[in-house]
Amino acid sequence: MNAIISASELTSDLAGRRPPVVLDVRWQLSGAKAAGEPPFDGRAEYADGHIPGAVYVDLDSELASAPGDRGRHPLPDPEIFGAAMRRAGVSAGTPVVVYDGGQGWAAARAWWLLRWTGHPDVRVLDGGLPFWKGPLETSAPTPAPGDFAPVPGASGRLDADEAAALARSGVLFDARAGERYRGEVEPIDRVGGHIPGAVSAPTNENVASDGRFLPGEELADRFKTLGAGDGSPVGVYCGSGVSGAHEVLALAVAGIPAALYVGSWSEWSADPSRPVAVGPDPQ
Repeated sequence: MNAIISASELTSDLAGRRPPVVLDVRWQLSGAKAAGEPPFDGRAEYADGHIPGAVYVDLDSELASAPGDRGRHPLPDPEIFGAAMRRAGVSAGTPVVVYDGGQGWAAARAWWLLRWTGHPDVRVLDGGLPFWKGPLETSAPTPAPGDFAPVPGASGRLDADEAAALARSGVLFDARAGERYRGEVEPIDRVGGHIPGAVSAPTNENVASDGRFLPGEELADRFKTLGAGDGSPVGVYCGSGVSGAHEVLALAVAGIPAALYVGSWSEWSADPSRPVAVGPDPQ
């Protein structure tokens, strides 16, 4: 099953006999469009225009729970997540396509959650809304409720101890920017650096200049160079489990299964007892 879908493929699928449920998950990490501008409001962006039939899903309240000791974007309550999916019309037997404003992080978070909780057919719109060439609508649809009941998987997710062990026994990728991995800057969390043994693999190197994923073969070569692809278990973390989901998606495009450490650096670095490595080497 492909993990991504092009805008032209989505147009065709929406006109087909088995159209997918479409989820709009526009979101920004900083909460702001740019310095000095009003805070980013995904619902307002959705109301201004969205792919026809798409239902808005809020990352902070429906794809995550409140920040705390488990990180800035802990797993959502299964009941809240399931209710949001059913409200959007998601059923176990209905394909789902997720998109965001183009970065792909939020869409990947929704993709990962749906896949991890048992949905068999979820894809991310490659490049997001900027690549949609069809019409937009401003009215919010009211789809028939779906029947999706999330069942968390036995694999595909790491906790802090499992991430630490995987960094030694397999491959653990750090999807953040290289300067945060090296500990040169840390704009959000308590301390900079990385989990000892983790390999720097910035998410932005998985996409082309237009924001779409590199071809699967190129991604496979990239991850192989970084140590994955030989059958060893692979995990990913980031700042709070959002951009890391995008890297798990890139690995899926490359044909490499990977688990996500959802708590990521925001959970790891909040615990002073956990070791921190700095510099360009995994250590």
